[in-house]
Amino acid sequence: MIKIKRAYDKPEKSDGHRILVDRLWPRGIKKEKLALEEWDRDLAPSNSLRKYFKHDPGRWEIFQNRYQEELQSREANEKLHHLADLSRRESVTLVYGAHDENHNQAVVLKQVIERL
Repeated sequence: MIKIKRAYDKPEKSDGHRILVDRLWPRGIKKEKLALEEWDRDLAPSNSLRKYFKHDPGRWEIFQNRYQEELQSREANEKLHHLADLSRRESVTLVYGAHDENHNQAVVLKQVIERL
């Protein structure tokens, strides 16, 4: 099972394997509070795509398409397959820092992983 959760929400035991999928560390949060198993910057959108998107819902469709293209690299593909396999054995929670719960990279990542 794959879940998504804001970095500012309290970690729970049911989160399972927690992975931060932001390129930048969430503001104002200490490492211990996030209770992460991993921080995978390579699965985050590129800096140029992140700056283009700016969490503007009007750019969501273009962001999704461009981000999915970025995730087709060999390195990202291997990591995505690893997460898909892991999610079949235990809960995996993709942790992100954005305020918008519906328009962020974790939403796209979850959809991509679930298709594998």
